[in-house]
Amino acid sequence: MKKVIRDNKVAIIYSPRYGAGWYSWHGIEELLYDPNIVDMVERAEDYENIIKYCDEIYGENAYFGGADQVQLFWLDQGTEFYVDEYDGSESIVTKSVIKWLLA
Repeated sequence: MKKVIRDNKVAIIYSPRYGAGWYSWHGIEELLYDPNIVDMVERAEDYENIIKYCDEIYGENAYFGGADQVQLFWLDQGTEFYVDEYDGSESIVTKSVIKWLLA
């Protein structure tokens, strides 16, 4: 899986605003990292072009509605994380901030 890595940090694509989630609504792991989308976000490309690209590469059966709100989150390479979602608003949660309970 290709990723954009700069200064030992990986670009994660997510949608932090309420409405439609990005990863949480399509579940395609490659779309968390896709270098072409990272480039489009950095260039402030129109979200309709992001959706068009996703349809062409990943298929029209997935939902890409969160494309209008995507942003980049830079994580240290090798960091374990998951994408949490509430009402379309996504956040990046790293393993280091989770307080595990022991039974």
